[in-house]
Amino acid sequence: MDKFSKLISDISRLWAAYMPAYLTGIRNTLIVAVAATLAGCVIGFICGVLNTIPHAKTDNPVKRFFLALIRVVVRVYVEVFRGTPMVLQAVFIYYGLPYFTDGSIAFRGNGGIWLASLLVVSINTGAYMAESVRGGIISVDPGQTEGAKAIGMTHVQTMIHVILPQALRNIIPQIGNNFIINIKDTSVMFVIGFVEFFATHRNIVGVNLMYFPSAAIEMVGYLCLTLAASFLLRWLEKRLDGSDNYELVSDDQLVMAAGTYAHPDRGTPFDEHHKPSRDEVIQEVKIGKNRGER
Repeated sequence: MDKFSKLISDISRLWAAYMPAYLTGIRNTLIVAVAATLAGCVIGFICGVLNTIPHAKTDNPVKRFFLALIRVVVRVYVEVFRGTPMVLQAVFIYYGLPYFTDGSIAFRGNGGIWLASLLVVSINTGAYMAESVRGGIISVDPGQTEGAKAIGMTHVQTMIHVILPQALRNIIPQIGNNFIINIKDTSVMFVIGFVEFFATHRNIVGVNLMYFPSAAIEMVGYLCLTLAASFLLRWLEKRLDGSDNYELVSDDQLVMAAGTYAHPDRGTPFDEHHKPSRDEVIQEVKIGKNRGER
């Protein structure tokens, strides 16, 4: 019990002394996580759509070649960035580009560190989202595509107006999952000098050596961020699902009103007092019509 009381006391002293630094780290973490998740979704949607463009053996050989090349490039990109740790990706991009370009391409200053962090997390997220989008597109009933083609829609129109809206709803949980992962995985960006929440913890511990109390603050902070993100994503899913209660229409008003418009002076064609119809019947009776004409 004494140890627990001491832990609470140490945490209180750390928070009182370094609260602005912790809050700055939280802010930087959220900025990178949100921006990189949005950018990764755009990358993933582009890769997912390109990876699902249909082609047949009867298509132009040039078209088939480029589609095959696109699929190979997307596959290599996905496998490389899903199969390697993000911390090494950050090292290769931040330090590797200047190495191979003799410094002509380099991330200089604080702005360069921000750019490199956003780039690494966005590309990594895009690799995961590419497969999620592809799965979301495949999950849509093929009859939707056939129906769109039957009414003359092109492939682009079908994707934009029919397939992608349904695929987006299907992959919302995966987008949320990637966002939560990014909140935590931005902690590896300390390797290139980016000061986010975990890097703030490392800096504070380097000054006062109170490692465990600071780690407790970090754990609670990350947990609060992920719980808030989960709550917002569940709220968004419910909003996209719409209402749970629907009123079924028993009578189609358009069908019931079809052909029953009543002219103020003439009535309706089905009315026995409709003068044009009555005169036509009387004329047929007087003159007579053969059975075929009737």
